[in-house]
Amino acid sequence: MHDEILFSRPLRTPNELSNLAAVLESGHSHGDGAFTARATARLQQITGSARALLTTSCTHALELAMLLLDLGPGDEVILPSFTFPSAATAVVSRGATPVFVDIDISSGNIDPAAVGEAITARTRAVIVMHYGGVPADLEGVFQFTAMRGIAVIEDNAHGLGGIDAQGRRLGTVGAFGVQSFHDTKNVQCGEGGAILLNDDALFTRAEIIREKGTDRGRFLRGDVDKYTWQDVGSSYVPSELNAAVLDSQLASFYQIQVERFRIWNTYADALRDWAGDLGIRSMADKTWLLHSAHLFYLLMPDRAGQSDLISHLGAHGIRATFHYVPLHSSPAGRRFGRTSGRQDRSHSFSERLVRLPLWPGLTDAQVSRVLEAVLSYRPRR
Repeated sequence: MHDEILFSRPLRTPNELSNLAAVLESGHSHGDGAFTARATARLQQITGSARALLTTSCTHALELAMLLLDLGPGDEVILPSFTFPSAATAVVSRGATPVFVDIDISSGNIDPAAVGEAITARTRAVIVMHYGGVPADLEGVFQFTAMRGIAVIEDNAHGLGGIDAQGRRLGTVGAFGVQSFHDTKNVQCGEGGAILLNDDALFTRAEIIREKGTDRGRFLRGDVDKYTWQDVGSSYVPSELNAAVLDSQLASFYQIQVERFRIWNTYADALRDWAGDLGIRSMADKTWLLHSAHLFYLLMPDRAGQSDLISHLGAHGIRATFHYVPLHSSPAGRRFGRTSGRQDRSHSFSERLVRLPLWPGLTDAQVSRVLEAVLSYRPRR
């Protein structure tokens, strides 16, 4: 009997234990120490961002962005209905209204035309998720936002290191970019995140908001002789223990990506003909695809096919899953948000999506088991 193949499993990188020991021996386990500085520098090198701040989660990075925008009641933020709830909760936490729009079903990313239709005089920002690390159509969004002064926030939780068709690194194109280092992501420290900024003035204020509304960062650099309460804020600074693990992970980023692409490309090559014969759409069908190898999905013909394939794989000891109940249809989405236009593509994508196991520790034998199980599936007639 084979062991179950998990959908995702955190990767261990070489220096995690020694980094953690160094933190514990130093007596400095709270945030903004040596490992925070090292991990931040590595993140800036990978993303090309000149201004990055580590946070305790991607959710907190999104909340920080909303505080920087001074969002409040009466304001609206447009976002895809097909995304993780953190994007909406960050908006709601400021008393503003999330406005849900449909996606481009070829990618799972926000549909720029739907953004244009949803904009009102109250629109302050658009949150653009790069689903699966596939670059969203930022230029299509900018054509509606640039002249109106509407901020674009890149939710790049899936796309660390990704580059779009214009050669721009994901997370650095909009006013803000946010990253996730949750243990399901390409790079992880259990729980963690970051915000990337394109504006010096915003960076200065972000540093204050991140440190409980104080100018402690300036104090630590010797810019002021004491630190005081300066602005709204919260405790968004991760501990040195998290930063120590993240530093090790980021040091292994390119090796991690090689392993993820090895698995992604194996799935893509092996499943292309099978998927085409059964009317199943593979993520790999898009020959133009640029992505970060964060996930590999199949789009089944219908909802029954999604359930059947997940059950079929489960019977073979393989845990597959789907993604995101569209936010506009959720209890909180109906309570706090507004829906713009039809959401047919978001529903269709959610009800047909099957994600296969993908993490760097998967062995060749395990990948072969996944493929054998998938290839043995036939839809019920």
